[in-house]
Amino acid sequence: MEPVYSSVIGFARAVFAMQGLKFTIAGDENVPRAGGAVMTVNHTGYMDFAYAGLAAQRSGRLVRFMAKDGVFSHPVSGPLMRGMHHIPVDRTAGAASYAAAVDALRAGQIVGVFPEATISRSFELKEFKTGAARMAVEAGVPILPVVIWGSQRVWTKGHPRHLGRTNVPIIIHVGEPIPVAADADPVAVTEQYKAVMADLLDVARAAYEPLTGPDLKYLPASLGGTAPTLAEATRLDEAEAAERQRRADEERGRGVRPGGPVPPGPR
Repeated sequence: MEPVYSSVIGFARAVFAMQGLKFTIAGDENVPRAGGAVMTVNHTGYMDFAYAGLAAQRSGRLVRFMAKDGVFSHPVSGPLMRGMHHIPVDRTAGAASYAAAVDALRAGQIVGVFPEATISRSFELKEFKTGAARMAVEAGVPILPVVIWGSQRVWTKGHPRHLGRTNVPIIIHVGEPIPVAADADPVAVTEQYKAVMADLLDVARAAYEPLTGPDLKYLPASLGGTAPTLAEATRLDEAEAAERQRRADEERGRGVRPGGPVPPGPR
């Protein structure tokens, strides 16, 4: 066990216990005990990467998650992320992170990927990017499908976070590894493992405690909840992305590095 990663796991488990989170993990025997694999995870909450890693504990594996590079520049999380050998992703220049992930897979690591790229406001599966499948094809490793249900009740986009003692149940289901041929079509592979994840998600939802009252906001509209529909959530995502781009363009126009400090105006 790596010292930084093991320390973080110990701290995370203590935090989860303090929160009273109740984990049910099914299928974790499907995590390969050796060799590379692309772990694909659905994305409904900000803590999904921490929860998904628990699925590999029974097999004694560590997951190297791909995460946006901003996390690596933070003075606290940055050293920890680098110490755990996670993989930074620069969305404006993704070739380097893709190559690093393929290298890790070829070296026998499990690389964690969120194929939806961002949190699903609808709590349904969004459109999947093909990057995970392309990495699996290039590295010659299987896809390991994983779904999480319940994490949206802890901390998700557009809702207050609940990091105190909530006793929230969280279900994690791990599917069987899906072999990927060297000549496989990444689009077809993506469709295949997305269908598997959809089935796993249906099973997890069926086993979950009923959500009622205020908690209906964490339930998809298709299941009688008050969360946005997938189409509504897509429009919200597009509006948010457009606003982000507008602000970045304004900062560039003022000679400011996007995301950096705004220079003082004339006095």
